[in-house]
Amino acid sequence: MGKKSSRAAKAGAAKVGVPADGEIPVVGGREECPCGSGRRYKACHGREASAAAQQQAAEVTAAKRPFEGLPGETDIVAMRELVPAATAPLKLLGEHADRKITLATVLPMAAPAVHRDTGEIMLALQTLATSGDPDRDLADALLRALDSEPGTVVDSAAPSADGPRLRDLLDTSAEGLDITVHDDFGFWIIDGADVSAEAQMSLEHANAAAYPTKKLESVPSAYWTRIREKGHLRWVMPYEEEKLMDALARLHAAKQSNLGEGTRYVGAFRACGLVVPVWDLPKEMEASEIEKPAAEFAERLAKALADETPLSNEERRARAGLVSRQVTLR
Repeated sequence: MGKKSSRAAKAGAAKVGVPADGEIPVVGGREECPCGSGRRYKACHGREASAAAQQQAAEVTAAKRPFEGLPGETDIVAMRELVPAATAPLKLLGEHADRKITLATVLPMAAPAVHRDTGEIMLALQTLATSGDPDRDLADALLRALDSEPGTVVDSAAPSADGPRLRDLLDTSAEGLDITVHDDFGFWIIDGADVSAEAQMSLEHANAAAYPTKKLESVPSAYWTRIREKGHLRWVMPYEEEKLMDALARLHAAKQSNLGEGTRYVGAFRACGLVVPVWDLPKEMEASEIEKPAAEFAERLAKALADETPLSNEERRARAGLVSRQVTLR
């Protein structure tokens, strides 16, 4: 900017009471920009404010539904919130595309990542520390593991606010996630490796705390489990919350929300921006016995989701009852 232009800008700023080098106040988009450029605000500093607002909105959205767009989003949420012991392979882009990366529910001592002696990186979803954006936490732990020596257990640490997210590092061309649900935490131990007494004790304690869990085959991202004296089905669904709650209300009002004799739809919780409906099951009901009822429910739900007619009075009452029982997992 030349001296004349600079003087004009300072004069314009002084005219509206703005320091020449101070923060530019927000005004109407069609008003003259306070910086003194003579242009409308929306065509001058308003563009920067708009871009910042859009970036902030994107950050908020990412934190609310951090795994949206990743292959197998619903299963990732299940591994983070529901499943005791499970693993799934991940494929990276770029220079690390040939590295063996395994996503895990939890690792010893709740470590965020481990660089095993074999060169494999194990990356955990269930950890002690979080920045509020698990997608970014995972990327940070992964990069630190890749940069470490084999045999390193990566410490918990807060990622940089402008660091990459996992979605920036993964090959997202896959259609889903190939999850293996384990009966115990034996996947912590490398085959043939010597295990110390301390590590063996830790493994035994973890195994004792794990509850039986099976992934259904007939529908996606639904997990049978038995906790103490009750069986449950917990099903992570990818649908937009308001539309899903309308559909569930239609089924509940029509007495079609259960999964057969002895089962009961008990409500839902939110996790990582998704809704997870939950059913109580008879204690003796095995995972294989719920496959067919779950598939039949999926068909009923699809029809209810496609129904765009306004909810009836009974359906609205059912919806209010369902919503009142929802909780959000942080």
